[in-house]
Amino acid sequence: MSLRLELITPVIDDRPVFVTGNFCDWNPTIDFLQFQATEPGHYTIEFPANFSLPDVIEYKYTRGGWDHVELSSAGEASTNRIILTGTDFQQDYVPHWRWYGSPFNPDYLPAEEILSTEFGSPELGTSRRVTVILPYNYHQNPDRRYPVLYLNDGQNLVGEGVGYGSWGIEQKMAILASRQHHEVILVSIDHGRENRINEYTIGKTRMGKGRGRQYLNFVANTLKPVIDAHLRTLPESEHTGIGGSSLGGLISVYGGLLRPDVFGRLMVFSPSLWISPKIYFDAIQFKTPAPMRVYVYGGEAESTYMVPNLQRFQDSLLKQCYNGQAIDIHLSVDPAGTHQETHWGREFPAALEWLFY
Repeated sequence: MSLRLELITPVIDDRPVFVTGNFCDWNPTIDFLQFQATEPGHYTIEFPANFSLPDVIEYKYTRGGWDHVELSSAGEASTNRIILTGTDFQQDYVPHWRWYGSPFNPDYLPAEEILSTEFGSPELGTSRRVTVILPYNYHQNPDRRYPVLYLNDGQNLVGEGVGYGSWGIEQKMAILASRQHHEVILVSIDHGRENRINEYTIGKTRMGKGRGRQYLNFVANTLKPVIDAHLRTLPESEHTGIGGSSLGGLISVYGGLLRPDVFGRLMVFSPSLWISPKIYFDAIQFKTPAPMRVYVYGGEAESTYMVPNLQRFQDSLLKQCYNGQAIDIHLSVDPAGTHQETHWGREFPAALEWLFY
């Protein structure tokens, strides 16, 4: 009996594909362990019938060396794959690959353009920095229009971040570009520093009276028209999202609840639902005029209540509908997830793909 492996990957380029493992001293580029391409992104190999395999087969895929080894969908190292001897067929999926030792191809990094360091908000009576993050090939496709995702807490999204670290979304967008899932315009909005809690909460909460309605009106009524006028956007709600983490996740929830005419895609990471206990009632009363998708993420290591609160919120939303159809909501739970930018950045590619692809 011989073993046949099939591999599917969304990353299409001219690098060859090899399998390596404990059956070849982990040599990443043995000629007879090179796959044959059957179609773009599909590869296959069949081991010789007389090839000796261990009882427990550990293996990985490479594209011509350890500097081109398979990675997770977020561009991180993956564990060894394992199958037992006697298996005659195995199909695997590789979402991403190392690129000459880097977790991403630097040519795919998006273009970052500061829209304004002091973008005025008449609704809040203040201003803040707004940064636009464009697909790397935006300027090469002058006829293409793009969905838009507005992201809160801009200080912790790009580069090293401020204070608490960063999601590193510029790197995540380069990773997404390798599988052609990068064609979304990101708009990063800095928080109001000492006014962050007030701006990211609605009405009377455990932290005082919030000004979240004014903040959402700023994004929807003042910022979005400028973005739509100056960039090639798809302005409809089904192509417009809002997202964030912690308090930024909470105000993103309310972005959908209060302005479903504007925000039809919600990226909600570790939302501070405890601050606004009324949110479950608000969700039950919610009606959306158009299709809506909601991606919710939380870690079990954040607190005892994080995941149960997310499940309660999910149940509240699932009771609602538009035109007889349920709201499309996905709940992702990380057993080891903590309340940190590292985990939110890791989840970002999966969330963006689910919301827009």
